[in-house]
Amino acid sequence: MKEKFFLKDALFNRSKVEKIAFEIKDVYPAFNERLFAKDVLACFPSLELKDRMYHIRHMLAKYLPPVYEEAVTILLKALPPALDTQKTDNDFGDFIYAAYADFVSFYGCTKKDVLFSLAALQKITKRFSVEFAIRDFVNSFPKETLEMLYNCSLSENYHERRLSSEGLRPALPWAKKLTIDYHEPLFILDNLFCDNTRYVVRSVANHLNDISKKDAPLVLSLLKRWKKSKKQTPAQMQYLINHALRTLVKQGNKEALSFLGYQPNPAINISKFKLFFQTVHIGDTLFFELNIEALKEVKLMIDYIIYFQTKSGKLRPKVYKFKSLVLQKNESMTLQKKHLFKTHMSTRTLYEGEHTLEIQINAHIVQSTSFLLKKRV
Repeated sequence: MKEKFFLKDALFNRSKVEKIAFEIKDVYPAFNERLFAKDVLACFPSLELKDRMYHIRHMLAKYLPPVYEEAVTILLKALPPALDTQKTDNDFGDFIYAAYADFVSFYGCTKKDVLFSLAALQKITKRFSVEFAIRDFVNSFPKETLEMLYNCSLSENYHERRLSSEGLRPALPWAKKLTIDYHEPLFILDNLFCDNTRYVVRSVANHLNDISKKDAPLVLSLLKRWKKSKKQTPAQMQYLINHALRTLVKQGNKEALSFLGYQPNPAINISKFKLFFQTVHIGDTLFFELNIEALKEVKLMIDYIIYFQTKSGKLRPKVYKFKSLVLQKNESMTLQKKHLFKTHMSTRTLYEGEHTLEIQINAHIVQSTSFLLKKRV
């Protein structure tokens, strides 16, 4: 039987703990690497991923000198070489060094140590991103931290540049909420949208996607201004636009779709929209098709929306991506789709009853029908 995979064991394990223990020992001979590793690993079986990181932080405090600056100086000396600056994407580094950043944010987010701590995080992020740790400093010392992150946005090192966007995202997953206004970091993004690495551009796009959930006009305004500047290559700029607007597109935001070239009420005819089965059993697939004929050249963003039954008996919609395409005048295309209603879903409980299926093209509902979802007897 295949052994179950646990992310916490891949990121925090004996070999990685012993690795940092020996690295610290090399620069700080008084460090008891054997007892450090023993104490760290003793608690791992009962700890989840983030708790393992916090535990390493506590054990570092136990075995390093009690003076904060002295302890961090040792950690910085023990760091491995910086990540390869010749790469342009997917070079995340080793998660074990997140414990170093956590040590800095936990013990060094003070008025006395803020500048020293920010400089330390700037060095650590070149080994593993400190996007979580930096947020304590953004909240407690916004002026100093925004100045540091602005300087990072001008750095030759793309890991520093990415941090200046990623660390300031309004809705960074699994991270502490920022207390500054989302407008404040925009002057930093102006330095980053034209970056030559996909790693940084993706972060800017995710940053804008976060903002789009509360201020769509601002995001569209920024993207239009950046596109007009022509500072970014056409391909990278289009990637940035597409990725930044993904939530608005999924919501059927007409301004976003128009900016992407999807015009409302495209000149098309819809025919042969049908379900292959009017009753679908949980565990089976909903299978449907439709035919689209273009009366002139059209660019289409096609989604389908399923209205799920809820426990209260009300219907709740969920939008799914179907297809993006361009049809020439008089061109016709038949599209088919299968949607699986999984028996066990971690994100949704399926309830029996009448459900609704809608087809949405360029933010407009063009077809609608109902089907019955039942449990298999």
